[in-house]
Amino acid sequence: MRSNNPVLSRPDTWQVQPAQQVPGQYGQYPGQAPGQYPGQPYGYDPNAAQFAPAPVAGRMTIDDVITKTALTIGTLMAVAALTFVFVPVGPLLTAAWVVGGLVSFGVVLLVSFRRAVNPAFVLAYAAIEGVFIGAVSKFFEYSYPGIVLPAVAGTFVAAAMTLGAYKFFRIKVSSKFRRMVMIGTMAYAGVLLVNFILSFFGLAFITAGNLTVFALLASAIGVGLAVFNLILDFDYIEQGVAMGAPASESWRGAFGLTVTMVWLYIEILRILSYFRR
Repeated sequence: MRSNNPVLSRPDTWQVQPAQQVPGQYGQYPGQAPGQYPGQPYGYDPNAAQFAPAPVAGRMTIDDVITKTALTIGTLMAVAALTFVFVPVGPLLTAAWVVGGLVSFGVVLLVSFRRAVNPAFVLAYAAIEGVFIGAVSKFFEYSYPGIVLPAVAGTFVAAAMTLGAYKFFRIKVSSKFRRMVMIGTMAYAGVLLVNFILSFFGLAFITAGNLTVFALLASAIGVGLAVFNLILDFDYIEQGVAMGAPASESWRGAFGLTVTMVWLYIEILRILSYFRR
């Protein structure tokens, strides 16, 4: 079971280690039942404790993931609001945009390659990403007044509708669907990377506010891929709960959902800018 979300794509995520059987230290006496020794009642097994699985502190639940996702996104939104209100348009806002984006991307990679998710890293990501989102939102609001609130509302509505469709229509995530979304996401990321490099030479073909058929199509594909990634994340978390993942993995699920929600918000913000020239 794999997820396209980089945070949820570790091959050992959700795995619960089985109990290890340790062979007995003594042989069986003639006429004795397995595990029975002279002077011991029938059925007594001195090695029984070696067969018992280690106690588990807790299991991940859907409510646990929802609570931690709300905490993570709440932290992100609070920092974004502070950045939006108190950082003026100018070089400082540009620095917050660039530095926040690069640092938050580095934190995503760091968490993705860690076996265990540290809640401090998750909340640190939320705060740093909040600086980036606040700066981006301030720039778009300055250029296209009134665009941020519809983008925020559209993000949560799209996520809620995706979750509703996933549960109501009982969407089954097949390996073929997962591969298609992964290939599409990687291809889209490649297009954005090329566009970013060309922007330094004034040749970018996807720019905010520049309504072209290609730019509109690219943003529509981006929104669709983000929604598909949400479906993969919902399925992955549901499977993790069913498999009895440790309670600490709730932070990984919350982190993955937050990363995808940020991507969805950026895509909706950009697609709205095409109609607010």
